[in-house]
Amino acid sequence: MVLTNSTMLELGTKAPSFLLPDVVSGKTISLETFAGKKGLLVMFICRHCPFVQHVKGELAKIGKDYADKEIGIVAISANDINTHPEDAPEKLKEMALEMEFNFPVCYDESQETAKEYKAACTPDFFLFDANRELVYRGQLDDSRPGNNKPVTGADLRSAMDALLAGKPISPEQKPSVGCNIKWRPGNEPPYYG
Repeated sequence: MVLTNSTMLELGTKAPSFLLPDVVSGKTISLETFAGKKGLLVMFICRHCPFVQHVKGELAKIGKDYADKEIGIVAISANDINTHPEDAPEKLKEMALEMEFNFPVCYDESQETAKEYKAACTPDFFLFDANRELVYRGQLDDSRPGNNKPVTGADLRSAMDALLAGKPISPEQKPSVGCNIKWRPGNEPPYYG
């Protein structure tokens, strides 16, 4: 495990398009899947990472709490399954069903989507507005495995609530921290490391 901070992609960046399979339904998910929503939350997660394990219950809760709100949610895993078989699509599906995730969990086999988003760690969160411009990127909250702070989702929820209310989101945002994305050898993006 390499402890990694999120890259903090520039606010205002347009959401990169993607076409990825949902590991549960098999359906192809894209930005258009969430057309008409006031916002879109893109989360880069995986199964094996202790940081994701630490927050997966809160991710499920966020999915349920915002199910009837105007924010689309999608989770994406891009880890190399040759080195990390726990993150293979069938294992991601097991986690999605076990946690009752009500949002698509996609597998980015080529790792191109992760690169387009400049994703660096799991978990890594990107919140886009109705124009699919980045308004929040950073941590879920201050909780980390072992620091004894409760997992509340406070930072991300605050940004989502402000977006839904049409209020400004503070540009003072703390990076997410987690395991580095497991890039295939030779496929590491220039921003990595």
